[in-house]
Amino acid sequence: MFQPAFSLEDLKDLRVSVVPRTVGISAASRDSSAFECVVDVGVQKKLPAENEQSEIDGLLDLVEELTDHLRLKRLPDAPDAAWVSIAHEPVVSGDSLEQHRVFTSVLSTTYRVRR
Repeated sequence: MFQPAFSLEDLKDLRVSVVPRTVGISAASRDSSAFECVVDVGVQKKLPAENEQSEIDGLLDLVEELTDHLRLKRLPDAPDAAWVSIAHEPVVSGDSLEQHRVFTSVLSTTYRVRR
């Protein structure tokens, strides 16, 4: 999706959003370029009134599973795109927790394509 915007009602169910963030282009050789594409994977869920810490721990486990799934793998629909890196920021958004009681965590995954 290009603009992940959810109401608090929507976030009662777990939401995982995949959003293209940036594309950088640099010289790879005299006649080719390297395209570095960053894709954000956001995990969001409204936290229950009880057992908040347990819910956060479970959601962080899910984010770790997503990291392990993406790490070092090529994309099935873009086999020429090589995985480069993953940044996990924020691990947990303090603002989102404080203001809305919503768990928000973002993985930024970078892929490189040469053409």
